[in-house]
This record gives sequence, structure tokens and C-alpha cells, in this order.
Amino acid sequence: MLEDHIIESIQDGVLVINEKGIVVKINTEYTLITGVEQKEILGRPLSTVRPNAQLVQTLIDGKKRTGVYRKLQGREYVVDMAPIFEDGKVIGAVSVCKGKEEVVGLLDQLNVQKQRIQQLEEVLHSNYRSNYTFENIIGNQGGLKGTVEVAKKASNVTFPVLLTGESGSGKEMFAQAIHQASERRSRAFIPVNCAAFPKELMESELFGYETGAFTHANKMGKSGLFQAAHEGTLFLDEVGEMPLELQVKLLRALQEGKIRKVGGVKETEVDVRIIAATNQNLYERVQKGLFREDLYYRLCVIHLKVPSLRDRKEDLPELVEHISKNYTINDLKVVVSREAMTALSSNAWPGNVRELKNALYYALSMMTTHELEVNHLPETVRTQKQTVNPSSQIHTDSSLADYVQIAEQKYIEQVLEQFEDSYSGKQRAAQKLEISVATLYNKLKRNNKG
Repeated sequence: MLEDHIIESIQDGVLVINEKGIVVKINTEYTLITGVEQKEILGRPLSTVRPNAQLVQTLIDGKKRTGVYRKLQGREYVVDMAPIFEDGKVIGAVSVCKGKEEVVGLLDQLNVQKQRIQQLEEVLHSNYRSNYTFENIIGNQGGLKGTVEVAKKASNVTFPVLLTGESGSGKEMFAQAIHQASERRSRAFIPVNCAAFPKELMESELFGYETGAFTHANKMGKSGLFQAAHEGTLFLDEVGEMPLELQVKLLRALQEGKIRKVGGVKETEVDVRIIAATNQNLYERVQKGLFREDLYYRLCVIHLKVPSLRDRKEDLPELVEHISKNYTINDLKVVVSREAMTALSSNAWPGNVRELKNALYYALSMMTTHELEVNHLPETVRTQKQTVNPSSQIHTDSSLADYVQIAEQKYIEQVLEQFEDSYSGKQRAAQKLEISVATLYNKLKRNNKG
């Protein structure tokens, strides 16, 4: 019979009993493992041949049993047992056994695989470690003091954080510091630049993909960065550039704590803290239909606005000293002349701290003495003064009404910058402007800023 050949081909020991507990089938592997010959047991009640056999109990209660250790006549093996059902009725039971040596070998292989997984996790976590703490943030006693205080409070909770500010202002440093001060510090901090990936590739990077999900996909599939950041922090830089289609999946991951791989049907639970950053006005992108409003509010639970360098000039001397402290010329510590510091202070720094670093690195390369002079600075720094926003320039042929409207618009923008980009922030701005929230929104709408 075909079923006899099937049972005989199985590499584990197999024994089958019918509804009366009579042994109806065993294979050769069962004999090799247990030492019991077919002529000793076949056609006889299992309980009489092997009085302690638990397979009879499986026949009675219909429950599966796994990993049952047996030792008889010097032979050791492990047995799994299961009832056989037909139309909801138990009509028999089957046991499958493995010899002790095979089980030990499988356990050894499992332990080896566990060790490999642990090593890979350690490598992964070491590759995605955050390096900066709040102590590394220059200006935590000056222009950044208030921002740092709020960020420290944010590190004590797991709510999403939205960091806004100009390019080069230090948003990722704040993200790393928040992670390092949190209970997740021992797990991975994974940065993702949302503007650096095509939308198709970004989805598979974030959520992973199943085997055969698309052409040229890895045959084994791939885990995504959400899974890699499990119990850690995922930093979504330039989140405003994320495609709308992908925003839906990100929103679900935030709401449900579950992700689904590309090409997959099964959802996986993940525990990930999200910190997002952007140099754009996300609320404006929401109004333009470029960013989902529900995702915006989900990300903006805690909003931190990192001020630009030109708005915290009191930190400039400390920043300059910090950047140049590890450099010496002729074994002498670098010092900055008063004229050079004046030139640095008068610069607008549109590239913020990143631009300041580049300018100082250039100057340090040009120096032959330990004193940094104006002529060592890049030409753009020597010649550039505080820039004037072109939108604030008024042509002499403008009418008085136009002048007043532009001046009003500029002042409203300056006040709004002092508060969070949210409804409550606009309420506080309206109070400072001594106008109603509705009037503020009308003015913003008129100026295409709402």
C-alpha cells in the first residue's frame, strides 16, 4: 500500500495505533531507535507491550504531546504524539520519535544558529549606535538651553518626536542624544534619509520583502529597518520627502505597532520609537496635499524646533573653540583673533553649524601660525555680512498698502517662529499678536502661509 511506503520512507521512527489502542503500523526507523521489532508489537494493544506509553492517553484525551523523553532498555529517545481525527472523532494516534543522539545534534545546531544570530545582532547594533549625548551639544547653556531641556523630557517617554530646523542645525545630534538618554540606549539607533531612496526601494528598505517579491529580490527575502530597530529608535530624516503612498504604511506602523513586508500577507509586531526630522514646513505641505494630515499629527506629538546658528550667536565662541580644540600649530593651541571672531559673528551662516565647521576646517588648513586671522577664512565668510531676506526688501514704487501688508506678513512670520507649528502654537502666537486665531488664519491664508 502507498501509505506503508510513505511511513517507511520517513526518517523518524513512526508508530500508529487505531481507536482501540492496537498497534497497526510501525516503520523500520522505529525499530532502530527503540529496539522493538514489528513481530513483538504489531497487532497487539500498545498498553500491554509498553505499559508506560503515553500515546494511549493521547488517544483518550485527543491532546498533542511534544518532546516526551523516554528511556527503555538502555535506549534514549524523544517522542512527539498526536491524535488522528476523522469527522471530528479520534480514530487513532501516531507517535514520531528521534534518537537522543539526533536530538542532541539538532540542539547543538540550534545553539550554533542562535549564537550566529546574536553575533549578527551585535554587529547590527554596533553599526547603528548613536554617538552623541546632550553633553556633546554645544549651546546647552546658551541659545539651545530651552531646546535641550524639552529634548531631555522627550527622552523619558516613547512618544514620537518631530525635529524641525534648517539644514545643518544639528537635528540628528538631538535625535541621537534623545535616544542615548532613553531606556532604549542599549538597542539600535537607525538613521534613514527619506530623500535618498526612490519610493519603490524605500518601502523595501523600511519594511523588508518576502521571497520573490520582485525581480532581482534576494531569494531568502529581507528584513527591513523597522525590524532592525525593534526595541530601539528609527530616525526618519527629511521625512517631508516621503512619498504619500509610503506615508500610509508608516502611519499604520505607528498606530498599530505592526508592519507587513513587501509581497507578504503576514503582519509582524514591532516596538520602535520614531524620531523624525525635516527642514521643511510640514504643515504647509499638509495644506498643499503633499503630506498626510493624520501622519503629521501622529509624528508631531513632541515638536522640537532647533534654532539656526544666526539666532544663537552667543554660542559661536564656544562652537569655534570646540571645533578647533584638537588642532595645534607648532605645538601651540589654536587661538582666534578678535577680527576673525568678528567676521565669523557677522556671517549669516545659512548652512548653520555644518557650514561653520567647513569654514574653520578651511582656515585651519591655511594657517602657518597658531593664531587664526581673517585672511585664513574662506572668501565667502570674509565678504559676506548678515544677509537680508529678499522678501523683506521693499521697492520704492510700492504703495503704502503694499508696504504695510509685506511688513505685517514678515512680522507674523517672525512671531510664528517662536512657537510650535500646531494649532496650540498658533493660539499662543495670536495672543501675542493680540488678534483672534480666526484672524490669524485668515491672514495666513491671504499670504498663502496657512
